Amino acid sequence: MTTPAVLLIHSGGLTSRQWRGLAETLAPHYRVLAPDLLGYGASGAWPLGHPFHYRQDVALLEALLAGETEPVHLVGHSYGGLLALQLALHRPDLVRSIAAYEPVAFSVLDAGTRATIDAGKWEWNPGPGGIDQDWLRRFVEWWSGPGAWDRLGAATKDGFRAAGWKLYQEVRSLAADATPLAAYAAISVPTLLLAGETSPPIEHQIVERLGAAMPRATVRIIPAAGHMGPISHLPLVNRIIAEHLQRT
Repeated sequence: MTTPAVLLIHSGGLTSRQWRGLAETLAPHYRVLAPDLLGYGASGAWPLGHPFHYRQDVALLEALLAGETEPVHLVGHSYGGLLALQLALHRPDLVRSIAAYEPVAFSVLDAGTRATIDAGKWEWNPGPGGIDQDWLRRFVEWWSGPGAWDRLGAATKDGFRAAGWKLYQEVRSLAADATPLAAYAAISVPTLLLAGETSPPIEHQIVERLGAAMPRATVRIIPAAGHMGPISHLPLVNRIIAEHLQRT
């Protein structure tokens, strides 16, 4: 019998290293695939000034799964959660189940809420080396609150700087995305949608709307966690995801 595979998709600004703990937990029972998305880690930097759309990362993941003989489980955080949903939309034959922590499916928000994240308000104004540190600070603190950038470790900040232009392009493509909620309602595999209790209200709206629309979705709120729950509340989130995979 073929060992089931799990594809772990990291958040924007991070790399596949964010899933090391979960990968170790799952390794005895699954084949764990944890790639670096375009512009991150082993994939190399995305060229400065070159445009990007999230569909290019969806294509990367689709190509990675091309050799699989059975559907795989998808696990994603934030941008990675959105990619998991999009992969399930475009290639449902590849997907066995989904676990998504706060997927950035901005297209399902109501018009008024969506206007507050208009990427046009967040222009990239690079300084030396093509880096706009003010934009990166704004991005991190929008998700995790004032002072979040300063609390990051030096290595994490360097990772954000290295992927900054790619991250900016991701945000622009997500803000312009028009995938309707009805499209996500067509995803019929077992899906676990997670959100942190203290996360921005837009993520609660996204998860609630997806949970109500998707026929086999379950919503779970992680107490005291924020958008970075898979890291700040790693043992709990990893256990919940592992239990979801076992059930499906």
